[in-house]
Amino acid sequence: MHNDCDILIIGAGMTGLTAAAELADNGCRVVVLDKGRGLGGRLATRRMGEASFDHGAQFVTVRTPRFARKMQAWSQAAAAREWCRGFAGVNDGHVRWRGEPGMTGIPKLMAASLDVRLEQQVVALRTEAGWWKVETKTGEIHRSRAVLQTAPVPQALAMLDAGDGVIEAGLRARLETIAYESCLVVMALLDQPSRVPAPGGLQLTEGPIVWLADNQQKGISIQPAVTIHASPEYSLTNWDRDRNETARELLNAAAPWLGGEVKQFQVHGWRYSRPLTVDECGCVPLSLDPPLLLAGDAFAAPRVEGAALSGWAAAAEFARLGFGTPQ
Repeated sequence: MHNDCDILIIGAGMTGLTAAAELADNGCRVVVLDKGRGLGGRLATRRMGEASFDHGAQFVTVRTPRFARKMQAWSQAAAAREWCRGFAGVNDGHVRWRGEPGMTGIPKLMAASLDVRLEQQVVALRTEAGWWKVETKTGEIHRSRAVLQTAPVPQALAMLDAGDGVIEAGLRARLETIAYESCLVVMALLDQPSRVPAPGGLQLTEGPIVWLADNQQKGISIQPAVTIHASPEYSLTNWDRDRNETARELLNAAAPWLGGEVKQFQVHGWRYSRPLTVDECGCVPLSLDPPLLLAGDAFAAPRVEGAALSGWAAAAEFARLGFGTPQ
């Protein structure tokens, strides 16, 4: 056995990093594992030459005092800045924040003092003598006194099923009602500035596209670079098709706003892009001996802020169970 810790967190998105920071401040030994090559989950920025694209969450909004204080701290640390207060010429007074230099700027700051290990895909969780044994795809075994699972609910249940986790039937039925939208994303490098109106974001209500963002106007890309989000309906219907074919269809649909030729494009698919239903409990205990909690943006509230609130709820529950010393 190796890699022993107090609490192992699966997922280095907003929920996992928020909980990890709180628990570490409370004196817990915390390890965060993530299957990806980068931090932040859907707080994602990708480069294509000298162009940069926010291709997951496009901005962050603030509704609660605690999250407002956190956003102010990120802004003061130059990890976030105000993007705009509305789209299509309508100033609704509600600030949309973006990461600096892209959305990944926020999770990178959050993870700076944490033990985060990337490209560590968890495949199974098992219990042994009061500990959790967490197995990764590469065969590593991590042992912890407790686990926080922040993966999308279907993935979390699959990991438990691959181990020896047994979930009470009523609780499993409750969790299986949580569904997610999928989203196909096209990132297009253009030969000239786009026609997306200032401040660089356009929401659509008809057709296969729901969102267009001009990353150059947004302030994160040197070169003209547009992010296209397909509608949930289009994404679901076309999920298993050739990605280049769907990308060309979406680029054709976006042509009136592109303003020039597409020099290069890439496609990404978010299988669990946004929860359709939210369980407002904050976090869900799946086991208490040893503790295993489930959290994420399908709990507490939707959006990036909801993911953070769920992370704080999980940290508070671990404190209630005797982990760490809250400050």
